[in-house]
Amino acid sequence: MLLYIGKVVVLFVLSVVVIRFMGKAAIAQLTPHDLTAIIFLATLAVSPIASDKMEEAVAGIIVVVLVHILFSKLILYRWLNRLLIGQPTILVKHGKISKANLDRSRFSLVELLASIRAAGYPDLHDVEYAILEPTGEISILPKAAVTAVTPRHLNIKTEYQGLPISVVVEGIIQQKNLRLIGKDEHWLKQELERLGYGNIKRIFYAAVRDNDYSLIVDTGEGEETDKKYYRK
Repeated sequence: MLLYIGKVVVLFVLSVVVIRFMGKAAIAQLTPHDLTAIIFLATLAVSPIASDKMEEAVAGIIVVVLVHILFSKLILYRWLNRLLIGQPTILVKHGKISKANLDRSRFSLVELLASIRAAGYPDLHDVEYAILEPTGEISILPKAAVTAVTPRHLNIKTEYQGLPISVVVEGIIQQKNLRLIGKDEHWLKQELERLGYGNIKRIFYAAVRDNDYSLIVDTGEGEETDKKYYRK
């Protein structure tokens, strides 16, 4: 049994290292050869530990879960995080492509341009930075000239609109969320009755804004109410 468990641990670690070596692009955007490689890798890793014994199968599942949890804890350390997860890679800087980083990441130019266009920037010169994250996603940071204008740019002060907290979902009261905003079921029913909703089961979705305790009610039938009742 100990030999079997050791085999599971070794093959699990080896699989993580090999997938890490294949690059972030292989995980983020699966091309046919990426997908085929991962399927073959999984098959080759599992085949040596295949067994008809129920005890070994259960032990293998438990060991994989424990090793996965261990990896999750280890990546909290910076040096292991860099080794196992990797670091962000700059693919575009000031509108210019870094061919060296592109080759090092095994990320094709076609995939990069497609990702930039998907982000809404057909012109490469509008991109300040394009960064390949350790998760395999690409973060696109546009230049200031093409950034959408916000109230902050115009020195306009804005008020906090409040976060809608779900209090009714498909006719069921969310008790935990009510406690989060310091309210109870009695208060909710009272406020809903003021809006003309006596039967909570007919409410598809209802939320309370955490700044002024206004109610947003949706019956799921195209009817929506948004009225404010302030706490006394």
